[in-house]
Amino acid sequence: MSEFDWDFHGHAPVIASLERMIAQDKLAQTLMLHGPSGVGKATLARRLASRLLDDRTRIEQDDLSRESNLELIADREKWTAEKRNEDPLLFASHPDFVTFAPDGPLRQISIPQMRLLKERAQYQPLKGHRRVFLIDRIDRANEQAANSLLKTLEEPPGHMIFVLTTENAYDLLPTIRSRSLLLAMNPLSPADMEAFLKSRPKLDQLQRRLALAGGSPGVALSLDLEVYDKRRTAMLVLLKVAARQAPFATWLKFSESISASKSEKLDFYLQVLYALLEDVLVLRHGGTRIQNADLRKDLEAMAAAVSFRWIQVAVKEVDQMADYVRRNIQKGIALDAFAVRLQALTG
Repeated sequence: MSEFDWDFHGHAPVIASLERMIAQDKLAQTLMLHGPSGVGKATLARRLASRLLDDRTRIEQDDLSRESNLELIADREKWTAEKRNEDPLLFASHPDFVTFAPDGPLRQISIPQMRLLKERAQYQPLKGHRRVFLIDRIDRANEQAANSLLKTLEEPPGHMIFVLTTENAYDLLPTIRSRSLLLAMNPLSPADMEAFLKSRPKLDQLQRRLALAGGSPGVALSLDLEVYDKRRTAMLVLLKVAARQAPFATWLKFSESISASKSEKLDFYLQVLYALLEDVLVLRHGGTRIQNADLRKDLEAMAAAVSFRWIQVAVKEVDQMADYVRRNIQKGIALDAFAVRLQALTG
């Protein structure tokens, strides 16, 4: 076993598999890290690049959660599509490690990005014998961009290692999956999550972050609890309206505010909806451990009022909205329709 310090919480079997492949000089040229948001997929890709290229300092500069990188991505949302296509988004603080990330207001992997990837993949390593390209959230690529990537994966240059990340590997083209070694990254155990949070002494409300994160250290780290609570208040009202526990008028002020905001993306609200619906399901079936324990009274009342069918349809509706996010769906209208459709199930 190498003495390299992965500096990584959880996922010991995945790291062990990578180390075995490296030791045997059999590292797959295309790796697909799949699992829930925030479990460390992109972080592990950077650690792997550090293991192969021996320059963690520069590689970590391309962490997409860094404030400077977040600002760059947000600024590009204001660009025209033509300008973004002329200057495809990538991060390459280290010349042999390149990150391609979702771009633009719809946060998509674009065809120009994948064409640039194909071009840059031909370059020989500046140092050593490896180059590593991270395509973060490959599920955000449309069919044309995915097909463009596929052509590169079919005949990859011998020096290239491609790391793809996605929440669900089965959202991707079967041909991309078939050319990838799939490595599942599941939510961390409570013990691993506690160890992670304790390693971040500046974080506040550790137990609440632990409950809300669902085993995802990235979620725990990035949670702005004040902002989260504002979104959660809106989504709780939406669910009460959908369950006919509150009149539709109580939702309207939230709907108007969400629709008017350019910075508040629908994705943020869908993540909260999933968590609330999971808690309702747990309580309806007699469970006690929920993520939003401070809302237990409201959620217990909802669990007693709705059917399993209602919860099932609600989750499917949220799934559908998540699919529509890429099509620039109107936030307020989508959430209004969600409430109306579910009201029809409550009689």
